Amino acid sequence: MHFHPDERAFVDRVMDWTEQVEDKHTVKQTDFLDPREAFIVESIVRRSNNCQVRLDGGHPQAERRRATIAQDYVDLHREPPAFALLAITSEDSKFASLIHGDFLGALLGVGIKRGKIGDIHLHSEQGFCHVIVAAEISDYIHLQLQQVHRAHVTTELISMDQLQVVEKQLEEMNLSVASMRLDGIVSDVVRVSRAKIVAPIKAGRCKVNWRVTEDPSMQLKEGDVISLQGFGRFELLEVIGESKSGRLRLRIGKFR
Repeated sequence: MHFHPDERAFVDRVMDWTEQVEDKHTVKQTDFLDPREAFIVESIVRRSNNCQVRLDGGHPQAERRRATIAQDYVDLHREPPAFALLAITSEDSKFASLIHGDFLGALLGVGIKRGKIGDIHLHSEQGFCHVIVAAEISDYIHLQLQQVHRAHVTTELISMDQLQVVEKQLEEMNLSVASMRLDGIVSDVVRVSRAKIVAPIKAGRCKVNWRVTEDPSMQLKEGDVISLQGFGRFELLEVIGESKSGRLRLRIGKFR
C-alpha cells in the first residue's frame, strides 16, 4: 500500500490499533477523522482477515467521522454512539457575522484537540450552530464554552435526532489556466499572485484531499479538494476542455 511519508506516523498508529483488536479482542474507537484519515483506516483494517470497521459521524453525509474497529464477530451496530450534539445559541448581534472558523477556534480554545470535534453546522441567519463532538468530552465543552470570537453564547446538549444539517454549498466559478499545477490554480481561485502563493504552499499551509503538500508544481485532477490556510477551501469540479489557444477551462466550486 502506498502512503505519503508524512502519513507514516498515522499509518503506524492504525496498524497498532488493528493488531490490538486482533490480539486482545478489544473494540477500538478513534477520534474524528478527516476523509483522508478515514480512507487510510479503512484500507488497513480491510487487509486484516479478522477485523471490520464502521465509520460514523452522526449523519449520512458527515465529512468528519469516528471509526470503530472490532473483530468480525462483533455486531458494530450494537456499539453505543460515540458522539453528542452541542447546540450553540446567542442573543448577541455579533453572532450573525460569525463564520465556521470562529466556532472551531473557540472550541479549540477551551483546551480540546481537533480530533474531538466532528462536523460544524452553522445556521447564522437562524441564530444557532450545531456541533457534533466526542461524547466523552461533551459535558466539559458544555460547561466551558461561553464565547465565540466576540459574541457571548449559550450551549445545550441536545439529542442527535435534533441535528439540522447544513448541506454543502459551493460558489461556482470558471477559470482558464495554462496547466493543472497547484500553484497556478490556487493563485487564480484566491486571487493572489502566483509568486506570493508559492511561499505558503512550501510552508505546509496547503492541503490537497486533506493531505499536506509542499509541492507547488503538484498536478491536480477532477474531484480534488484544496484548502489553503487563511483562504478557505475549494473543489476542482470539472475539466471542461481545452481552448483554441491551448489553455484549460476549469469549473471550480468554492466552499461557502
